[in-house]
Amino acid sequence: MFYWFYRHLEINILQYITVRAGLAFFIAFILTMYLLPKFIKWAKTRDASQPIYEHAPASHQAKCGTPTMGGVVFIGGTIIATLLTAKLNNYYVGGAILIITLFSLIGILDDWSKITKNKNSAGLSARMKLLLQVGASLAVVYVLYMFNHSTTLYAPFYKLPLLDMGYYSIAFWVIVMVAASNAVNMTDGLDGLATVPSIMAFFSLSAIVYVTGHAIISGYLLLPNIQVAGELAIVGAAMIGSLIAFLWFNSHPAEVFMGDSGSLAIGGFMGYMAIVGKSELLLIIIGFIFVIETVSVILQVGSFKLRQKRVFLMAPIHHHFEQKGWKENKIIVRFWIISFMTNLIALMSLKIR
Repeated sequence: MFYWFYRHLEINILQYITVRAGLAFFIAFILTMYLLPKFIKWAKTRDASQPIYEHAPASHQAKCGTPTMGGVVFIGGTIIATLLTAKLNNYYVGGAILIITLFSLIGILDDWSKITKNKNSAGLSARMKLLLQVGASLAVVYVLYMFNHSTTLYAPFYKLPLLDMGYYSIAFWVIVMVAASNAVNMTDGLDGLATVPSIMAFFSLSAIVYVTGHAIISGYLLLPNIQVAGELAIVGAAMIGSLIAFLWFNSHPAEVFMGDSGSLAIGGFMGYMAIVGKSELLLIIIGFIFVIETVSVILQVGSFKLRQKRVFLMAPIHHHFEQKGWKENKIIVRFWIISFMTNLIALMSLKIR
């Protein structure tokens, strides 16, 4: 809508991506801040609370009764802000809206199953959730292929392309989006633990897609130039604004949880932004916290199946530190610090090549 003002009413300031990204940020922030308390009140009356995993640390049982599915609100705020500020004829923006919506719908199905049908922490089966995620990712990959998105793979700190993946990029991009989605979902186990690293990741990814979409800046930094990709930074800014508002209520002790309706969409969109910005491998550094959480689960499950021994006291790894006696808030803040450092390294890699 705001871009329409520029095109038809000649409000020139609205032609700039940075201005509209700022507007998207504040619109998403204000919408989420306004709607989330109403959602929390509604969720409490409907007993839409988060079932607590029975094997979780004992301290988590006190969180029983905390409303879940807060992701519906901040995802809604993100989409509305995007519709108001971004160029809707931009196919990268269209792909972003598609993946955010589809992955959030998968999360809503999972959350709703936990709340209504099962009243436990199981939700959808792992196989069903994976199949739905792969299907949603393939729909988005189709959009990228239809508009000839670059299939070249780049590595951090190296200015030349590694290889052209060709048709193999279909499987690779699906893996990136599904893996990122599940990694954020695994990390969402403590109050605000997944929220702040997501904010930092979207800041880095928004900067990257803006730079790669800018012919002059990308040329100066020897980065690939992906035409019209910069518009995606507006969606990233909207997500950051809504997540900061969500953090107001999700910080310890949380008044609401994001649920799978939020975490799956966050991760899927994170993977999508990395693909558009040719930063698929850099995402390992940007989302380092999500990576170590996922690796801890893989090591724990693999070790127990092969050796009947556990590597950690409990997985994901944030539960391991809880079992060692660390206070929840200390774990959260320390993970935030690590995320800040790794995102700083990721942004440094744009120049150090």
